[in-house]
Amino acid sequence: MQGKTLARIGAAAFAGIAITAAAIEMTRKEKPVVPVTVDVSTAPADPLREALARCQFMGEAATRDPGCLKTWADNRARFLGKSTAAEGR
Repeated sequence: MQGKTLARIGAAAFAGIAITAAAIEMTRKEKPVVPVTVDVSTAPADPLREALARCQFMGEAATRDPGCLKTWADNRARFLGKSTAAEGR
């Protein structure tokens, strides 16, 4: 009998805590989210990135374009930490 009483008291306490937590959550006001914007126009232009975009736009024709071949070599050199594509040859 005493075990059932303790179980009922425990259940009532749990229900009270759950109701209190729900009430607190419902009355809590959300802070408005302010989006962070970055002004792209102030970023320095990257000529290599622009050339890569141009070559990407060209599609398959870029594989025969000497400018795109040089651009890709320069990009590989930058990725591998070399200062120019002519180094290491």
